[in-house]
Amino acid sequence: MKTHRPSNTGPLLESSLLDRRGFLYQLGSGVGSVALSWLLNQERAGAAEVLGTKPTLNPLLAKEPHFPARAKSCIFLMMEGGASHMDTFDPKPKLKEMDGKTFQRDDKFKSNQNNGDRFFTPCPFEFQRYGQCGRDVSELFKNVASCVDDLAFVRSVYASSDNHPAALFEFLTGNAFQGSPSIGSWVTYGLGTVNQNLPAFVVLRDGQPFGGTASWGNAYLPTIYQGTQLRSGAVPILDLQPPEEVGRQRQRDTLDLLQMFNREHSQRNLTHPDLEARMASYELAFRMQSEVPGTLSIEGEPESIRKLYGLDQEKTKAFGTRCLLARRLVERGVRFVQLWSGGWDSHDDILKGHRDAAEKVDVPIAGLIQDLKQRGLLDETLVVWGGEFGRTPDTNEGNHKKKTPGRDHNPGAMTMWFAGGGTAGGRLIGATDEIGNKAVESRTSLKDVHATLLHSLGLDQSKLTYYHAGRFKQLTDTGGTVINEILA
Repeated sequence: MKTHRPSNTGPLLESSLLDRRGFLYQLGSGVGSVALSWLLNQERAGAAEVLGTKPTLNPLLAKEPHFPARAKSCIFLMMEGGASHMDTFDPKPKLKEMDGKTFQRDDKFKSNQNNGDRFFTPCPFEFQRYGQCGRDVSELFKNVASCVDDLAFVRSVYASSDNHPAALFEFLTGNAFQGSPSIGSWVTYGLGTVNQNLPAFVVLRDGQPFGGTASWGNAYLPTIYQGTQLRSGAVPILDLQPPEEVGRQRQRDTLDLLQMFNREHSQRNLTHPDLEARMASYELAFRMQSEVPGTLSIEGEPESIRKLYGLDQEKTKAFGTRCLLARRLVERGVRFVQLWSGGWDSHDDILKGHRDAAEKVDVPIAGLIQDLKQRGLLDETLVVWGGEFGRTPDTNEGNHKKKTPGRDHNPGAMTMWFAGGGTAGGRLIGATDEIGNKAVESRTSLKDVHATLLHSLGLDQSKLTYYHAGRFKQLTDTGGTVINEILA
């Protein structure tokens, strides 16, 4: 087993005059200098062989997992805004009996729907059972329903915040406050990547999410581990290509000179955490100029595949393209891909809001699962679906009178599902109460979700640590429990 420990545990040695801490650091480093030198040389030699460049430490070199991994990569399907569990994958027939009755909350969420009386709201969508597992799925996901025997559902996930930015941070970084690394950053820090010509962690979305880009940020991890956003259109990565008058050889010569200066500087600053990452970033950007255009070009995909992902329909084309790109990325060794689709924040009209949001993603998600499976990639690719929280079983007085009921934010209950990557298709874990207000059976925290995701990729949550602000930090921080019930 390999424990990932930091490279930034000592003070910067910028001066020949050392304080007490610097003296102790140098004394301690002298004891292990022979071993440390050997380890660094081994990594530098490996990087040089892979990259064909002068020896340098590459933070993105593929690393061995802590134990045999079920999955090699992860595709994270982020339904921004909070999809309603009771209108998608967790039917609540009791709400029909309660329709129009007053609902009394026993908690105090800060919400724009807290004013006035609250009324129970039944699900406006029909549910049907699908697959050999007999899973209940709403009409919103009739195409995903064809894949239920490959999906493992957890209906009892809960979070702590009903505020979009804080909930997104908790969902994607493990901490409701901004300033923690995203899941994708932790995964690439722990495992590196097998394709040195593409980013290890890719984000597919247009625009910015609630709370900004911190949802795929590296925070206190070195910058090389942050997500790279690929935009739609002709320019997926800004400033990827140099000016026309700058040829590739001139770029190479300039980069070699810059790297020489950086290496000399790094020798004088052995404990600086960002220098090696910065050097590796320059090299990665250079290599991406050749690899990215071909990876993102989908013109060569057959018409049957384009149709499978919904590229022939206007409503599904945008997200379908992202799903197809996600398959192409993991196929080429990208470690973590984060896909976004918004529109799920249905406060005013759950019928129209959720129908519109689902129509954009249902066909593409089903196409992604089917395509991964037929290519033999699903077994080694973990696919995760969810939003930052669930929704409440009630609506406010105004929408009740207008007969356009919506639903409020509800961190107390949500549904997530997992596919591939060693998960057991057809499984169902946990339950909410009869009105869908709270998770009550096999309650599953987001820390448990994160621990399970890391486990599937061969990473032990307690060993994947980084020293920051005086202690070793981890994604799950105080610890989560692996959801063994959904693992094959």
